[in-house]
Amino acid sequence: MKRFSEWLPAGVDRRIRVFAWLSLATEILIVGTGGAVRLTGSGLGCPTWPKCTPESLIPTPEMGIHGVIEFGNRMMTSVVGIVALVTLVLLWNLRRQRRDLFSLALVLAVGVLVQAVLGGITVLTGLNPFIVGAHFVVSLLMVCVATVLVYRVYSPYAPRERVVPAWFARVAHLTSLAVAVTITVGVLTTASGPHSGDDTAVRTGFNAEVLEHLHAWPAYLTLALTLVLVCAAAVLKLPVLRYASLMLLVLFVQVTVGLWQARTGLPPLLVGIHMVLACCLAAAMVAVILNLKKPVTASADVAAPSADASVNA
Repeated sequence: MKRFSEWLPAGVDRRIRVFAWLSLATEILIVGTGGAVRLTGSGLGCPTWPKCTPESLIPTPEMGIHGVIEFGNRMMTSVVGIVALVTLVLLWNLRRQRRDLFSLALVLAVGVLVQAVLGGITVLTGLNPFIVGAHFVVSLLMVCVATVLVYRVYSPYAPRERVVPAWFARVAHLTSLAVAVTITVGVLTTASGPHSGDDTAVRTGFNAEVLEHLHAWPAYLTLALTLVLVCAAAVLKLPVLRYASLMLLVLFVQVTVGLWQARTGLPPLLVGIHMVLACCLAAAMVAVILNLKKPVTASADVAAPSADASVNA
């Protein structure tokens, strides 16, 4: 045990950084596999939980491709869990020195358990659309947590100060609110649309066409606010420019896919891409917010940062 403990990182090294990126990648990937389950009508491909059938842990030949797709998504949960567990173990020696990293890894590990339970409830309730929506929202939150983890493994554990004007930070936070509203209404829209995961599954009862319009309005607002952030960051030469530009790129593709799917009858492939892009958009937004500040350097510690810099986001 002592030799194993000595093998674990004593500081943030390449192993930790690799698994931080793997955490983010697998959290996004499982949204894609979960979307495949829903969009192919495989939501009840394994009709029981935690087993695939009352008698079998794995799908039987009689269950066909739907059983394989649903079981594949369950196996993807195991992959996410293994990555989360390895990350947590790699950070064990740093649990006091880098409590921020260890706490984030712990949240990701607990998130796997929460998602497994939500997945089981989803199946046992016959794909209740609100449970399915909650399942997606938790996945998206885990993507955000993994994004913070990736940022933190490249950042020292130190006080941080704002590196953008106060008005810019306020616009960025307003943009994050617009993103949250856009995604939330998008979840309700999908839960009211034709892709239920199974022909027998119920829907929310809301008017999907009306929700499509309600989903588009905050999306356009998000696009406008992001353009403001990019233009301002370019003019003022702010360090957040590349992250705001990345967000604008993701958002442009997301809006394009959204309009395309709405005008072509919601083809499953485009809906799946739209779901994954929602996670990428959330991750980019988190990256923008995180880079509104920077860690205070050792030389700057001599002179305490101003109250304005320390309290403003």
